[in-house]
Amino acid sequence: MTSKELRQKFLDFFAGRSHQIVPSAPMVIKDDPTLMFTNAGMNQFKDIFLGNAPVKYPRVANSQKCLRVSGKHNDLEEVGHDTYHHTMFEMLGNWSFGDYFKREAIDWAWEFLVEVLKIDKNRLYATIFEGSPDEGIERDLEAFECWKKHLPEGRILLGNKKDNFWEMGDTGPCGPCTEIHIDLRDDDERKAIPGEQMVNKGHPQVIEIWNLVFIQFNRKANGSLEPLPAKHVDTGMGFERLAMVVQGKKSNYDTDVFTPIIDRISQMCGIPYGTDPKADVAMRVIADHLRAISFSIADGQLPSNVKAGYVIRRILRRAVRYGYTFLNFREPFIDSLVAVLVEQMGDHYPELKAQQTLITNVINKEEATFLRTLETGIKLLEQLIEKAAKENRTEISGKDAFVLYDTYGFPLDLTELILREHNLSVNRSEFDAEMATQKERSRADAAVEADDWINVTNAEKVEFVGYDTLKTDARIIRMRTVKTKGKEQYHVVLDRTPFYAESGGQVGDSGLLESDSESIKVINTFKENNLIIHLVDRLPQNPNSSFFATVDYEKRIRTANNHSATHLLHNALRAILGTHVEQKGSLVHPDYLRFDFSHFQKMTDEEIRKVEQRVNKLIRQNIQLDEHRSVPMEQAQKMGAIALFGEKYGENVRVIKFGESVELCGGTHTKATGNIGYFKIVSEGAIAAGVRRIEAITGEKAEEFVYSQIDTINQVKSTLGNPPNVIQAVSKLVDENNLLKDQLNTLQAEKLKAVKAELKAKATERNGINLICERISIGNADAIKDLAFQLKNEVPNLFLVLGSEADGKALLTIMINETLVEKHGLNAAAIVKEAAKEIQGGGGGQPFFATAGGKNPDGLDKALAKAKEAIK
Repeated sequence: MTSKELRQKFLDFFAGRSHQIVPSAPMVIKDDPTLMFTNAGMNQFKDIFLGNAPVKYPRVANSQKCLRVSGKHNDLEEVGHDTYHHTMFEMLGNWSFGDYFKREAIDWAWEFLVEVLKIDKNRLYATIFEGSPDEGIERDLEAFECWKKHLPEGRILLGNKKDNFWEMGDTGPCGPCTEIHIDLRDDDERKAIPGEQMVNKGHPQVIEIWNLVFIQFNRKANGSLEPLPAKHVDTGMGFERLAMVVQGKKSNYDTDVFTPIIDRISQMCGIPYGTDPKADVAMRVIADHLRAISFSIADGQLPSNVKAGYVIRRILRRAVRYGYTFLNFREPFIDSLVAVLVEQMGDHYPELKAQQTLITNVINKEEATFLRTLETGIKLLEQLIEKAAKENRTEISGKDAFVLYDTYGFPLDLTELILREHNLSVNRSEFDAEMATQKERSRADAAVEADDWINVTNAEKVEFVGYDTLKTDARIIRMRTVKTKGKEQYHVVLDRTPFYAESGGQVGDSGLLESDSESIKVINTFKENNLIIHLVDRLPQNPNSSFFATVDYEKRIRTANNHSATHLLHNALRAILGTHVEQKGSLVHPDYLRFDFSHFQKMTDEEIRKVEQRVNKLIRQNIQLDEHRSVPMEQAQKMGAIALFGEKYGENVRVIKFGESVELCGGTHTKATGNIGYFKIVSEGAIAAGVRRIEAITGEKAEEFVYSQIDTINQVKSTLGNPPNVIQAVSKLVDENNLLKDQLNTLQAEKLKAVKAELKAKATERNGINLICERISIGNADAIKDLAFQLKNEVPNLFLVLGSEADGKALLTIMINETLVEKHGLNAAAIVKEAAKEIQGGGGGQPFFATAGGKNPDGLDKALAKAKEAIK
């Protein structure tokens, strides 16, 4: 059975048991402050478990793409070294939201594994929660009784809280779980040591394949547990592990999930898979990491230096490093593997096919950049090795290793590998101390302490009315205090709100929350776990009061205009540049808009102007907003609505139309394009491989921009004496300036020639060293440098010290012949640093050439004398 057939069998099995098959949510999470990536199949249903979203389907199943590389679920270091850990993986899952519970979940799991997939039942084991007397939780007897129908009691094992009690976080829904394990060892090994003794012991052939979680409690902030009114089932089965079992393999990497990618890597590097253990690990790492990187980019997360983008960049660099060190790749190679991955998984995950070109280009650029960094890192490491050898040390400083890691992205394991070849090591305690300090800084920067929500009313539904009105009566449902970096913030949730919560690139609304007795500022509005949260300047004195919520009108109108302008811009870009243009991100602000899009070259001035002209034409046409709310996705697609990759859409969506511009969008918009006024692009540039960014302004801001340009032109005219043709006047001025520069360069060259001859005449010889130590009248640092290098080429064994003055500041220049540097240990950088004290300045450079500047020209003579002392 192929992996594609296996995935479909699972989905068909649960579809036949009244489960709604839903698509995978994006792997990159955008509206949950507690998670960067989807790390479990249940993430997209988190709001249902928390009670923040209604149950649409009581039974659901899907295959969810997941990523685990940080935090509690961190499998990165095991990837490639064992047979079953991965960064990106698929989680097959079925859920019940207040419908069926333990009996059905266990029976169906057994039926699918044993009867449908024909897995040997004698190799299966189940674990159940042993209970926790401290928390008053008994052993999971219900699960035990369910399993007794399928397994002998000896193969139903007790598990502790770590293994068999699942919790979403420090607070929230939780409950016991039962895990299904399989023993894949050979018969002789199974006879020698029974499988029940190997479960959860880390054996690579005795592994968990399916976890059935029974969510029946709520963990409160004080640590206590309370029963949930509705009980849920949340199951997750590792697709790659299941493929290994069904295909009779001993490693996930030997299944058809990975073999086409590994075969391609083997062909490219010329090393047959299975002949070199280190190369094998490298191929597995690269095959795994390729999937994580590609799916992340397809979901809209580009490599960067912050948050989720940094995680993706580190994964990519880790793959490049393995290819460089163990497979001898010196040019980008991972990008050429994308096509293989698309062939493997593009049918089930169409975003891979649609984004193949972008994924390939982004990976190529990142690879090329890091390969240059690797070369730099190796050179720096060679200097550290040479220094350690001179000082007869057996290790290099952990601080130096951390600089390589932190500044140059040079992995510690690569540093250690190269050091071992020179019988050296890293001071790990120093490195770990540096790492701990950095992590502590990061934790302190991100530290957020939130009090429990205080429930003010019993209302459950939160209604957003901001599409139709900017004012409404409201009651507070809940409120809390949050401490971030030591500062207190205050959050409130309303039963009805006109405030748009920050999402889809649009900033959140601000305004006022007023009652008869008080007025509270709403500073910002954002979403958290599907709740619309209002950041306010203080909590209300009487939260049970009736409030009147009012949005800042001017800010909302300007923001709505800019959001509509973004849609018009998207439409214009596709019309002018081509339909390959896709939105990759946006920021809609009341003062400006930012739009990121896929395009593979810099826009020309003509293209930018054509885009502006098209948008402004659409604005002048005053096209009326054509809004369609709660449209079935299928109907929206027939309308030609553009959806954004990486966004999670429900079955019903909102469609925004302005003429030919048709997009799925939840943001606020102007009622007619004429309200936008005027559109002007102020910048266009690259932000990543194949991704460019436009910043633009509209309305009053565009008007201000035009006035500022006119003021600039008028100032230029005035400066030039108000000529009739300012362009001709400026061109004439530039020509005259260039002529004067040429004349000045000629004079400077003649002066430099005269000064050089004068200095050569003043050279004195001391023990084979030709000393020149003089003040000169040249004040240009570049000219002095040119003079110094000319003298070095013309005067053998030169020791040159020059002092000069320019604009009230002192300049000091030292040039030493390389032979003198090597023979006598002279160092121009060290000498100039010491001499610069006399001119109240500082400087540096290389052993043969260094410069310094200072604010005390009167000290130049002393500085020259001090430098001259160095050759005594």
